[in-house]
Amino acid sequence: MRFRLLTLLAILIWLAFSAACTHQDPEQIRQKTAEETAAIKRDTKAIAQGVKEGLSSKKSVDLNRAAKDDLASLPGINSDQADHIIAERPYASAHQLVTRHILSEDEYSRIQDRVVVSR
Repeated sequence: MRFRLLTLLAILIWLAFSAACTHQDPEQIRQKTAEETAAIKRDTKAIAQGVKEGLSSKKSVDLNRAAKDDLASLPGINSDQADHIIAERPYASAHQLVTRHILSEDEYSRIQDRVVVSR
């Protein structure tokens, strides 16, 4: 995100500098700068909204029904662990991932807010 903002800022500076070198009317330069600033502001808001949505979208995964890809998308869960989770179904509670020695307590703590169990 910072890289994108820095890139946009660099473009704005380049446009302002190149506009100054082309002997344009100062009013045209101000107008162009205002347009580019508005575009950067709009893009920055869109980026921030996307990051916010990405961070807040904690989709719950049902241990008894989820596909392997859904399980492997959980933080710290690899393909082999996803297979092991599927092989040990059904679960009465999500914490059975620890009691059945499928995940360590630390691994479980990373995903406990994102897993549920249906019966």
